[in-house]
Amino acid sequence: MRNKNSPFMMLSHQIRTAQGFTLIELLVVLVIIGILAGYVGPKIMGHPEEAKRTMAAVQITSLETAIESYKLDNGVYPSTEQGLQALVEAPTTGRLPAKWRTGGYVAKGKVPKDPWGNDYIYLSPGTHSDFDITSYGGDGQAGGEGDDMDINNWATE
Repeated sequence: MRNKNSPFMMLSHQIRTAQGFTLIELLVVLVIIGILAGYVGPKIMGHPEEAKRTMAAVQITSLETAIESYKLDNGVYPSTEQGLQALVEAPTTGRLPAKWRTGGYVAKGKVPKDPWGNDYIYLSPGTHSDFDITSYGGDGQAGGEGDDMDINNWATE
């Protein structure tokens, strides 16, 4: 006869009493997820231009961080001539960086384009701060209103 406190009996008891999710519980969770997707999905999908503008602001902030890292390593910001490409490959013109970081300063080894597929505009020294980064928005032209309004590093929070 087996002892009630034997490891085999304890394991057998645990297996018999273990419970998983019931079909009803899984269905309730799926219904809740469906309701949330039905509510949140149209809110996100209904404003693609707003999402692009937010993405541009996030990318500009990321580029600012990379430029600040470049300055910490090299003592100066990349010049306008060197541009944002200086974050990806060591500049060969202008003031050459003394301690350019192997692998560069941006993820994936390339400078991102803005959400509309255009290059970011970089000026150093800038007219608003030490450097300016601008996306011309949906129309790709300076200025504009609404969805076509420029997104700048000095105006983003």
